[in-house]
Amino acid sequence: MAWVIAAFVSIQSIYVAYFGPWNIAYGLNMLVGAAIVIVLITKPTIDPYEHHSSAVRAAGLVFDWLMIAMIVAACIRFTQVAYLMEQTLYFFSSFDLWLSLGGIAVLLEATRRLFGLPIVVIAILTLVYCFFGNSLPGFLNHPGISLDRAMDTIWYGYQGVFGSPTSVVIRVVLIFVVFGVVLEGTGASDTLIRVSVALTGKTRGGPAHSAVVASALLGSMSGSVTANVVGSGSFTIPMIKRRGFPAATAGGIEAAASTGGQIMPPVMGAAAFMMADLTGEPYTTIALAALVPALFYYGSLFAAVSVDANAAGIQPIPESERITLTRADYIASLQFLLPIVSIIIVLLLGRSPTMAGLVAVTLALALGLFRKKNRSSLNLYWDIAVKAGIACASILVAVGCIGIILGVMNLTGVGLSFASMISSLSEESLLWSLIITAFACLVLGMGMPTLPAYIIIVLVLGPVVTNLGADLLAVHMFVLYFGVLSAITPPVAIGAFAAAPIAGSNPMRTAFVAVRLAIVGFIIPFIFIYEPSLLLVLDFELLSFIRVCTALSLAIWMLNTGAAGYAGERLSLFGRAVRIALAVGLIIQIPELQYLCILAAVGLLAIHKSPRLAETAMFVKTTEHSPEET
Repeated sequence: MAWVIAAFVSIQSIYVAYFGPWNIAYGLNMLVGAAIVIVLITKPTIDPYEHHSSAVRAAGLVFDWLMIAMIVAACIRFTQVAYLMEQTLYFFSSFDLWLSLGGIAVLLEATRRLFGLPIVVIAILTLVYCFFGNSLPGFLNHPGISLDRAMDTIWYGYQGVFGSPTSVVIRVVLIFVVFGVVLEGTGASDTLIRVSVALTGKTRGGPAHSAVVASALLGSMSGSVTANVVGSGSFTIPMIKRRGFPAATAGGIEAAASTGGQIMPPVMGAAAFMMADLTGEPYTTIALAALVPALFYYGSLFAAVSVDANAAGIQPIPESERITLTRADYIASLQFLLPIVSIIIVLLLGRSPTMAGLVAVTLALALGLFRKKNRSSLNLYWDIAVKAGIACASILVAVGCIGIILGVMNLTGVGLSFASMISSLSEESLLWSLIITAFACLVLGMGMPTLPAYIIIVLVLGPVVTNLGADLLAVHMFVLYFGVLSAITPPVAIGAFAAAPIAGSNPMRTAFVAVRLAIVGFIIPFIFIYEPSLLLVLDFELLSFIRVCTALSLAIWMLNTGAAGYAGERLSLFGRAVRIALAVGLIIQIPELQYLCILAAVGLLAIHKSPRLAETAMFVKTTEHSPEET
């Protein structure tokens, strides 16, 4: 039954992309209700693979079906109440209120089964605050919210569970979730990994660099760090280990690379489409703004892998073991490249993101038929529909739960109160507000998919930073970055925990390695807040852009070599400290300081590149330590 409903959800996503959304009174609740049912069936109360008595299994089954009945009834009642409210002045009955409370309870349980307790606890605390906040002191106090008014907003209205975020997800995001599953199911992702391995075979990083290249594109399409780690990591991580990288490093490379896919245009894990809706900016503007920071993120990751490989003495893959691309490989790669190109072309022609996603899905399915194994088994396409529906369900459930929190915020105004508190804590300092916001993003984003994490964080904390003078789009990018990077930030670090079993490493150690490799990702958001030129679309000044890019490029190399303690040779503690200090100076957005640090960094690189200068530096260093020998 779950498979049929899942296929229905994925087909509905394609239908909505082509024909437009259904009537809001039954389109939203139908898909959210179907998503919850999918979760309840695929993640039952009692795990069928665990040993339990027949009585316990029966009790679990009854409980699951009671919840299914409750959510179906609550969603049907939503449509009935919406119709009655359109026709006349309608007052909620006790039956309506109990059904809505039951629907919210089932939604919370489905969320817990998918994502664990953190987000559920936050949602429950907001509900408690909604009903009892009038008893709290200080800025948390509100006049009090009746049950009728609360359910009118959270369940039966369009500011809660079935609010704007849910509507945007159904109208725009789900088609790209389907697209990611289609690419994986038809074998396009396997081809991309093979091509990436072949193109990076001559580098010392080898498979590690291929993981960076492949995950940059695959992660952008999948919308899930965990799914990308498991999908591409099961192939790349063992290869990375065979080249001589430690297990934790192999897992950390894949986790960091997969995480970055969520900030890589054109799809950006579908968060870009929600950002376009919330900021009012065209999607093409969002994608263009994200391009340069994403390239710097992956450039830094590529450099970090190179430094680690050189420090460990890892050699390129022997020529006899390298993958040689054939004509068939190049043709197969079109299955991945053409749909991505089609997205860009459709958007540049001024059509909607939804149409771009629909064209990409259609093209990917058609190109998939050129593979003989895909034509020989039409069951493959049924499996794709089911997997896509399950992937859509997880997004819908998460965003529905976020809707509970947003509904309470709209009712009580606690978001504005919280923003005022952070402003007072930061003493109207933009830097301190950014630090507090970044920390909150890392905490609230732990264990959550990119999209819902971004929504809740930017709506709660975004106004704080915007009020202090930062540009709205830059603030949204800032929040997105730290929400994404929570996937590799200890202690939760879901991306690292997904990579660790494949690598056979300690999850926490893998997480810390991933953070070290992706450290520039934690720095870039601060840079584009202070220097919006990096985003290309905000206050662009060519000279500032060149200065920032030059400084950041040098900072990446100084930071990576300083952290690894290797730059063609082992660095002394003093040498490492100098490089890290230079990196800090290059990052600080004071033009005069940056120009001085650029000159110093270029001079340091020249010394290491020139044998004569290096010998002179070594001689000076020796005479400083041993004057009697000179």
